[in-house]
Amino acid sequence: MVVLSQSNFNNRFKGRYLLDNTAMKLINLKKSIGKKQIIKGLEFEIKSGEVFGFLGPNGAGKTTTIRMMVGLMRITEGDVVIQGKSIKHHYKEAIREVGAIVENPEMYPFMTGLQNLNHFARMIPGISKERVQEVISLVGLEKAIKQKVNKYSLGMRQRLGIAQALLHKPSVLILDEPTNGLDPAGIREIRQYIRRLATEENVAVIISSHLLSEIELMCDRIAVIKNGELVAIQSVSPIADDIEELVCRVQLEAKPANKAISIMKEEFGMDGDFDRGLIHFHCQRELIPNVIQSFVKNDISIYRVEVSKATLEDKFFDLIGENTIG
Repeated sequence: MVVLSQSNFNNRFKGRYLLDNTAMKLINLKKSIGKKQIIKGLEFEIKSGEVFGFLGPNGAGKTTTIRMMVGLMRITEGDVVIQGKSIKHHYKEAIREVGAIVENPEMYPFMTGLQNLNHFARMIPGISKERVQEVISLVGLEKAIKQKVNKYSLGMRQRLGIAQALLHKPSVLILDEPTNGLDPAGIREIRQYIRRLATEENVAVIISSHLLSEIELMCDRIAVIKNGELVAIQSVSPIADDIEELVCRVQLEAKPANKAISIMKEEFGMDGDFDRGLIHFHCQRELIPNVIQSFVKNDISIYRVEVSKATLEDKFFDLIGENTIG
């Protein structure tokens, strides 16, 4: 996994996301309740056409941040800018650019999917019948759209909710736990449609989820927050030029193990755990040969080395130092 600064991200992704292709920007975003500061100066950008994961442990401030993004909670300091429009100073213009679903979408169960969409379309000026059909096709509900919603599976309801959120052609789609309660088939369906709409509609999709394995499959980048502060912004998929910077998970059988762990700490500043006869640690791929060479020089016997790419879950817990996510 590669840690990218915002400037490096812009330079390396020029071919995919234009430099002026910012859909949403958080600027020194802060929220205080009484004397307690909940959100502490968040700053990052989300590009059109990318799927952006928003992660953090319980109580980190994800829901508070999302509520400020869509104008449901007053911003104490800073701003959220959506397609160049300030959520604080030009709320109506800015919020027109946003579609959002928080957990399960609420629909009228006694109406068909099409009737639900037509009902929502009447609330927003300028939505044509052609646009309604476009979003139905985009989420793959052509066959079920004339069935009553109370006959829909949870996955179908999620897709209908996404269709409703896309009716007014938003620039930003915010999905809070979009796969919550779905079975594996439903999760896969929603993942595919999220990727598809980001590509075909050029929408910036922001996802908050507990399922780190799904975030890893869906997202281009993630932001991790802890105690209201930004811990890291990272690319999920490594860039070819940065293969040597990949963080790897290493399992190593070496004797004496305690000496090996001490050398790792003293020479490389890395912490290792010893469990079931193996030393476990994370490091950049390019450092692994140096660690092995140092062990050999210090008369440490190496019996086995296993290297695998660190998962998003591994990196997440390395960043937050906790065992609970929310």
